[in-house]
Amino acid sequence: MKIAVTSKGRDLDALVDPRFGRAAYILIVDTESLDFEVLDNTDNLNAFKGAGIQAATLISDKGAEILLTGFCGPNAFKTLSAAGVKVVNDIAGTVREALKTFNQGNVSFAENANVEGHW
Repeated sequence: MKIAVTSKGRDLDALVDPRFGRAAYILIVDTESLDFEVLDNTDNLNAFKGAGIQAATLISDKGAEILLTGFCGPNAFKTLSAAGVKVVNDIAGTVREALKTFNQGNVSFAENANVEGHW
């Protein structure tokens, strides 16, 4: 399974970036092998508007089924839901720790956005 994790860095030991649409990087991780692809999210980081929607499209296009992040706004959440991507909010620590928490089943899938737009 492919999982997207927002990240402040380019590897599994980087801290989770709490912002989804404006995260510095998004790692697309294969949960079985821990192989990952780094998506540079600079264009969305500096976007005037629509960062969450663009980031949601990006991870959906990469085949991610789940997003682990800190905060996800309403437009991004709607886009992710429409693409069939499940969202787990309130994730902290390193990317590796977030994946471990997920694999242990210690997360809950969000039913709604957990911040207002343009956060």
